[in-house]
Amino acid sequence: MKTVSENASFGGVQGVYSHASDVCGCDMTFAVYLPPQARAGRVPVLWYLSGLTCTHENAMTKAGAQGWAAEAGIAVVFPDTSPRGDAVADDPAYDLGKGAGFYVNATEAPWAPNFRMWDYIVDELPALVFRELALDPERQGITGHSMGGHGALTIAMTRPGTYRSLSAISPIAHPTRSDWGRKQLAAYLGPDEAAWQAHDATVLMREKGYPGPILVDQGAQDQFLDLLKPEALAAAAAERRQPMQFRMIEGYDHSYFYVASVMEDHVRWHAENLA
Repeated sequence: MKTVSENASFGGVQGVYSHASDVCGCDMTFAVYLPPQARAGRVPVLWYLSGLTCTHENAMTKAGAQGWAAEAGIAVVFPDTSPRGDAVADDPAYDLGKGAGFYVNATEAPWAPNFRMWDYIVDELPALVFRELALDPERQGITGHSMGGHGALTIAMTRPGTYRSLSAISPIAHPTRSDWGRKQLAAYLGPDEAAWQAHDATVLMREKGYPGPILVDQGAQDQFLDLLKPEALAAAAAERRQPMQFRMIEGYDHSYFYVASVMEDHVRWHAENLA
């Protein structure tokens, strides 16, 4: 793990690091905010998964998580959203290829050699940060925005023993029935739609649910509501009687101005559930 930069922030340290990823077959960059409490021992960790077109940097600089994380004594990890590098496959469209990994393990050409973001987020990167930093592997929470909200929901419902708290901000909630999903799942996983079901939060809610409460926030003026389909997730949670706070918040869109507006609530949610 190589240090790219470290900056003091709210009494803690905002770091950016890189490493050679065996899973993705390229160098990967990620960010970690360590609160001041980490100097005294291991602290809970919140995984923040970002959305389409983002890198590790977008939420790190725009979401305003550091101040609330320092107050709550919780670390925040900001992974990248896809593999990177000249040898990594890409697509001219913004919603496929680099910046659009969709948190799946690709099985189709040309994506399969590098686009293994599920294994990267669930296994490889956690093993690295728990080895190198003062983070507590027994107290992990996961959240994300848009494509990252999709990743947080699907990963936590599939690996409930790993993540003790779960939230999402404007998640892509029903990708098997959305243009933000069908295109990417077909490209990465092939035409058999049965293989897509494990990466649809609404389907997983119906089939599995989550062994704890969930917080989901959605801006009522989100310009991408028809692509996100939050109503499908809310209906599936109601049918399952899943404990979930679903908040449709008036006046907010899909931007980081909205993410920053609800970040305090999400950091506090995870800190309380991981205490």
